[in-house]
Amino acid sequence: MKFKKHETSIIDEGAEIGNNTQIWHWSHICGGAKIGSDVSIGQNVFVGNKAVIHSKCKIQNNVSIYDNVCLEEGVFCGPSAVFTNVYNPRALINRKHEYKDTLVKKGATLGANCTIICGVEIGEFAFIAAGAVVNKNVPSYALMVGMPAKQIGWISEHGEKLDLPLSGSAQTTCRHTGKIYKLTDKLVSVIF
Repeated sequence: MKFKKHETSIIDEGAEIGNNTQIWHWSHICGGAKIGSDVSIGQNVFVGNKAVIHSKCKIQNNVSIYDNVCLEEGVFCGPSAVFTNVYNPRALINRKHEYKDTLVKKGATLGANCTIICGVEIGEFAFIAAGAVVNKNVPSYALMVGMPAKQIGWISEHGEKLDLPLSGSAQTTCRHTGKIYKLTDKLVSVIF
């Protein structure tokens, strides 16, 4: 496999890294990590032994992707986004057997300095605003802000806020792509 890494980064033996992936300064990839192709890993990023990063993800500077975190294709992690893997950590108590799975689905965006509490699932193309704290599951295409994060709207695959209510039945068209989004029972789907 052909990937690029800066001379200051550390890649432990056994790590799986796909073609055209770039790993920048002072990053550490643990031996059990699985990283797809065309991934950009910024400066000072840590990827744990049981972390999975699918193709075309962009991980900005200062992000730690701990064990049991899975990023599907095309996930964007803004600078200093935070993941956890234990819900109630203590320095004096070993809780590695309590790691919770966190799944970030295809195309989702995690804004700068947001925090993702372990055990949640973030839906496809959801958008988590900078500084938000996510402590529950997030539906696909949801726009989330605040601490704790709450949904304030819906967002397109292009990254534009959609003219849809939070619940009910409605549909709208993305002005950039022409895709039609339909809301039914608090869930959004693309119908064209």
